[in-house]
Amino acid sequence: MTGDEAVARARELFLTDTQRYGCAETTFLVLKEAYGLPDVADPSPAMALNGGVAYRGGLCGAIGGAALAVGMLAARRVASHAAAKRAARKVVAATMDAFEVEFGALDCRSLIGRDLRTLAEHRAFIESGVWRTTCMRQIEFVVGRLATLPETMPARGAAET
Repeated sequence: MTGDEAVARARELFLTDTQRYGCAETTFLVLKEAYGLPDVADPSPAMALNGGVAYRGGLCGAIGGAALAVGMLAARRVASHAAAKRAARKVVAATMDAFEVEFGALDCRSLIGRDLRTLAEHRAFIESGVWRTTCMRQIEFVVGRLATLPETMPARGAAET
């Protein structure tokens, strides 16, 4: 899957009237598809990561969902568990650095300007359309950047650093 294809797929999943998937779930699903990982339709590991982990405003869900998918890919591509962890951390750290440069923050609350823990704030967030603009751009940035990762991550049995 190309970066453009990943972005299109993310838009398809995220920009629906039913709002079935949050940032973390969308990113996780799209990258699982791009990486050819199992259970591509199962977003459950990322469900609690939306809104900066359980709506607490922490790490952006797009980064959290990506970290899950990158870890799964590394575990399948890199034979040594220790080397897989190093590879996953390196990719996620670089993505976080680029994300912070692009958007000015890594935490959901700073990125969207709302505390999603209250019903009124969550409703205002949905009604404002921020999720369709700001959050969508962040998802697009992450999936566009990481969709082609399997092309650069060493395959099992290749020399690992």
